[in-house]
Amino acid sequence: MEQNRAVMVRIGELWLKSEPVKKQFMLALTRNIKAAMETQEIEYSLEEYRGRILIFGDPEKIAPIAARIFGIVDVSICETTTNLPEDMAKTALKFAEKKLKPGMRFAVRARRQHVSGFTSQQLAGMIADVIWEKIPDFVVDLDNPEYEVFVEAREYGGIVYDERIPGQGGLPLGTAGRAAALLSSGIDSPVAAWLMMRRGVTISGVFMDGGRWAGSATRSLAMDNVRILSTWCPGRGIPLWIADLEPFFDAMTASCDRHYTCLFCKRFMMRVAEGIAEQNKLEGIVSGENLGQVASQTLQNMGVITTSVKLPVLRPLLTYDKEEIVAISRRIGTYHESPGDTECLAVPKKPATRSGQELIEAEEKKVDMDKLIREAVQSAELWIAKDGDIFQKAPTE
Repeated sequence: MEQNRAVMVRIGELWLKSEPVKKQFMLALTRNIKAAMETQEIEYSLEEYRGRILIFGDPEKIAPIAARIFGIVDVSICETTTNLPEDMAKTALKFAEKKLKPGMRFAVRARRQHVSGFTSQQLAGMIADVIWEKIPDFVVDLDNPEYEVFVEAREYGGIVYDERIPGQGGLPLGTAGRAAALLSSGIDSPVAAWLMMRRGVTISGVFMDGGRWAGSATRSLAMDNVRILSTWCPGRGIPLWIADLEPFFDAMTASCDRHYTCLFCKRFMMRVAEGIAEQNKLEGIVSGENLGQVASQTLQNMGVITTSVKLPVLRPLLTYDKEEIVAISRRIGTYHESPGDTECLAVPKKPATRSGQELIEAEEKKVDMDKLIREAVQSAELWIAKDGDIFQKAPTE
C-alpha cells in the first residue's frame, strides 16, 4: 500500500459556523469517521487540516464508507506530495496517463492556500505543460472537459486527485439534538428519519404496533426500516420503541366517530411518542407527513395533530413529491418492492379531510385517553438496531 495514497474528505457548510461551533462539529465528524472505520475493521490513520480531512489506509475500501457519513460533501482518492509545483505536476501526470488520451477535452483545476511563489493559474499552467509533454494534442476546455485533474497546494503539502465522489452533505450526526422519529412499515417515515439524521439529529424510533388492526407485515417491515437506517450511522445504535396500539383502536372504534379515526390515531401516536421522548430526554418528534398526500395530511388536519403535543413536530417531507420520496427511499435502501400485507383495518371508508379542534377533543373525551397513552408508553418494548442488525434489549439491561 502506497503511504502517500489517501482519501480526502471535503466538508461544506461546517465552515459557515463560528469557530467554537466549527470545532465542535469537526470533533463530531472525525468521531463518526473513526466509528465507521473501526466498525468495518479497516486500518487507517487520520489527519485533519483546515477544510480537509485525509484518511490514510486502503482508499478503495475507505472511500465508499466515508461517502456515506453525514456532513461530508464529497470524497476523493488522492495522492499527497510536497507543495512544490514539480512534485505536484509529476503526480498529476501519473493520474493523467491512466485516463487522458490525445484529442480529449481536458482541464487542470488548481488551488493554492498559504503557499507563495506562484498563483493558482500559474500552477495550472505548469501542470498542463508537463502533461502535454507526455500526452500532446489534448484540448483545453475549462467549461466542459472530458477529463480533469485537481491539484491543491496547501501549507502542509500538495494533494492531487481526478475524481470527486459525492457524499451525503448535511451536518455530522449528533450535532443537532435528539428526537423521537415515528417509524412505520411505509416509504415516507424512514425517509423523514434519514433526512433528519442527515441534518445532524440523533433519532430514536417509535413504532406503533396495531396488532390485529394492522397487516401481518407491518411490524417486521418497520423493524427492517430501522435496521437499514442503522447502516447510515456505523458504530451507533438506534433505539426502536415498539408500543401496543391495539387497545387504542379497540376503544376509539367502539366509542368515537369513525370518520375521524385517522386523526385520532395520529394525535394518539404523537402523544405516545412525546411520552417516550420525555422519558429519554428527546427534544422533538419527527413525522413522515407530507402535505396533501392523505386525508389526515391536509393543512387544517396537521394543525389539529400538532396541537396534541408540546414538543416541536418536525416534518422534513412536507413539500416533497411522492416521486422524490420514493427516489430517496430507493437510494438509502428502505424501499421494499413487495412489502406484503401492510393494510390498516381501522381506516374509515371516507376519512375526514377537515376537522375542528373542539370537535376532535370532544370525541376523544369519550374514552380515557390519558390512560390509553400511559399504558401504550408503558407497553413499549425496546429494540436496538446497530450496523444492520436488530435485537431486543432486555428490561434489566
